[in-house]
Amino acid sequence: MTDSAVLHIKGRVLAGPDDVREDLWVVGGRVTFTRPAGSREIDTVEGWALPGLVDAHCHVGLDAHGAVDEATSEKQALTDREAGTLLIRDAGSPADTRWIDDREDLPRIIRAGRHIARTRRYIRNYAHEIEPEDLVAYVAQEARRGDGWVKLVGDWIDRETGDLSSCWPPGAVAAAIAEAHRLGARVTAHCFAEESLAPLVEAGIDCIEHATGLTEETIPLFAERGVAIVPTLVNIATFPQLAAGGEQKYPRWADHMRRLHERRYDTVRAAYDAGVPVYVGTDAGGALAHGLVAQEVGELVKAGIPALDAVSAAAWGAREWLGRPGLVEGAAADLVVYDADPREDVRVLGSPRRVILRGRVVG
Repeated sequence: MTDSAVLHIKGRVLAGPDDVREDLWVVGGRVTFTRPAGSREIDTVEGWALPGLVDAHCHVGLDAHGAVDEATSEKQALTDREAGTLLIRDAGSPADTRWIDDREDLPRIIRAGRHIARTRRYIRNYAHEIEPEDLVAYVAQEARRGDGWVKLVGDWIDRETGDLSSCWPPGAVAAAIAEAHRLGARVTAHCFAEESLAPLVEAGIDCIEHATGLTEETIPLFAERGVAIVPTLVNIATFPQLAAGGEQKYPRWADHMRRLHERRYDTVRAAYDAGVPVYVGTDAGGALAHGLVAQEVGELVKAGIPALDAVSAAAWGAREWLGRPGLVEGAAADLVVYDADPREDVRVLGSPRRVILRGRVVG
């Protein structure tokens, strides 16, 4: 397709969960629902169109050992793109990936800066490892470096107790979150365990990653405060393997991880039923492969979330939460076309027919 060509999306355009259009045109890389006048070249793609999918917990520029080079980062971003993920909330990375913003063929990224963790309480080479008295300063630094988000490590294994425990005293984290909000950034935190959740929510946090420790006591607090969760169920599936690897040294932690895994679906469904906002994220880029967004939507359905809402958690709803447009008049044309209706069968998301980024067919 040339720069002057018009792309016609014909069939069913899912501009919203219940907003179905028959046609969409791409003119100059932008969406319009009005057929353009004139006799320009027109290419047609038929099928079911969704706004480009969102992976709200992804790590471009990171692998199991830390920061990766640009060639590896590019491969990660392309893998996500081929899966239909065109918007990524990068939930912490030590690599500088700003160069991706200049690439018209790579997904758009909303960065949370680098993880902020307690000293020796996270994966080596990932985070700024600091003590509570420095938390406000580092949160301010990453708020300025990021794209409206900051990522904390809320809990991790404590080698002295041999189990998961909170990383930050309530006063320090409350001051840090207040500083992030003052600078216009939202704050999210990695949390597996139960005990870290209520203090973070009471401190004003905006989102919790994983949230496996939610209970009937804390779920109403999340719902009342409107705190979102990104469950990353494709990552939680690895808990038994992690537990087996650490059981000899940390048996208490291993047992805890298995229990969190066993109730993972019940936890997510209970949060959803209570009105807690739930969004799709894969945790790709650490130990997990990229391109798993369809699998994560499927995991939400297994947890009991209706298919329409599970799709929205990776499409319309996720984009609204992150402040990015979907298929609306004048928006950048980032969309994915499928052979069937993903609202009826979310497995359709695993096989994009066409991927269109910034108005160009790229996959």
